[in-house]
Amino acid sequence: MRSVVDTGPFPPCPAPFNLTAHVLAHADRLANKTALAVVDPNVVERWSYARLNRAVLGAAGGLQAMRLPTGAPVLMRIGNAVEFPLAFLACIAAGLMPVPTSAQLTGPEITAMARQIAPALILAAPGVALPEAPACPVIDMKAFVAMEAHAPASPVLGDPDRPAYIVFTSGTSGRPRAVIHAHRAIWARRMMREGWDGLSAADAMFHAGALNWTFTLGTGLLDPWSVGATALITSEGTASSALPGLISHHGATIFAAAPGIYRQMLKAPMPALPKLRHGLSAGEKLPEAVRTAWHSATALSMHEAFGMSECSTFLSGSPARPAPSGSSGYAQPGRHLALIGPDNTPVPRGKPGTIAVHRSDPGLMLGYLGAEAETRARFTPDGTWFLTGDQAVMAKDGAITYLGRGDDMLNAGGFRVSPLEIERAFATHPSIDEAAAVEIAVKADVRVIALFYTGPETLDDGQLLAFAAGRIARYKTPRLFRHCAALPRNPNGKLARRRLREEHEARHGIA
Repeated sequence: MRSVVDTGPFPPCPAPFNLTAHVLAHADRLANKTALAVVDPNVVERWSYARLNRAVLGAAGGLQAMRLPTGAPVLMRIGNAVEFPLAFLACIAAGLMPVPTSAQLTGPEITAMARQIAPALILAAPGVALPEAPACPVIDMKAFVAMEAHAPASPVLGDPDRPAYIVFTSGTSGRPRAVIHAHRAIWARRMMREGWDGLSAADAMFHAGALNWTFTLGTGLLDPWSVGATALITSEGTASSALPGLISHHGATIFAAAPGIYRQMLKAPMPALPKLRHGLSAGEKLPEAVRTAWHSATALSMHEAFGMSECSTFLSGSPARPAPSGSSGYAQPGRHLALIGPDNTPVPRGKPGTIAVHRSDPGLMLGYLGAEAETRARFTPDGTWFLTGDQAVMAKDGAITYLGRGDDMLNAGGFRVSPLEIERAFATHPSIDEAAAVEIAVKADVRVIALFYTGPETLDDGQLLAFAAGRIARYKTPRLFRHCAALPRNPNGKLARRRLREEHEARHGIA
């Protein structure tokens, strides 16, 4: 039996369509219901569906009044604030194309990204780095918030296959690529309800991520609003130790976070969580030890999901079908997945292959902006399968176990990072001759980015951290530095990053 799973066609996205209109479809009916609560141990900021709808469509009206070209990119340089999702939805309602980016990116990094997309407008929060000499208007948050009082716009309807937004990801070349997603991407997320989160209008979804992270944006905000549920988000600076109490106090029924958050929460005894039904994990590989510890502490299940910037989560466990121990789960209902071998055909079950998504998947990207050749290269030669570059093995029952990356991509707290970006930043250090960025295990269930480097002498870690501060985002900065006499290479002279990782972990007795 081949490693192919086709769970059947998903109902097509209706037309005409607008992503924002779909997300806010319940707003009038649920006008007084809490759509969003931003919580911490001392303060709660509540947004009703009526307030959310009014703010988004008012801001959309203000954006339309600027007479920007239809589909023009709008670069979002907004921190962990409510304005982030409001701006995202307002742009799409207005017929513009938002480009959310991490507030941690430095000036040089965001300047390079801006060159790729040529934004027609930048929405900027105080203290967030902007592109050098922007060639378009820049609107600060005070002006954006004022737009919310504008006469509301009607969401611009059209073909669900047209571009809606752009997200950036790092490719193996080390250059962040602009990934274009269609309006139908939000429709495709409906497959996650049965296949992962079990979300309904009666739920209160508590997400522990920042408002300006795409994991939070999708799972923590857009998904709950699309079904008429309540979204609970922590305010900036809330400690992980406070999360269990907040989950209990605010009656959360589903909790979502990256594995690292669960790990921090589980360091202390868990209180009673009377309304919580289960936990969700995504953003990076979930260690089985964390899942087991969560169940031991709460008697609740945790369901992992696997996805990527080019296609949101499509493989997961769920309350209806929990993943076997050690497995990432099953193809979600409506998905068509395969594990592809070197001959570009599905491998037999039980054999490793590259995780691939069928080209018909409604959640799959439209392509990389301005990079048609690179887009084609991500598919099998016949164009049938999108190759993720991640390796896995499929069991007889269709359960898929993730084996690791097929390339050298790193994972920094849920963000995919190219090692070349990090190495390029440190290559300018006067005392470093050569550098290699590698993701390594420091404990059985903890992985970090490490920098192995050569040079005349061992350098101070603090000095290296200071050197990185103005060159790469904090989440890309290595957490571990190791001086080497030489970096290992394969017979062709290429850097052997895997050997660095294996040798380091063997030296420290990490299996």
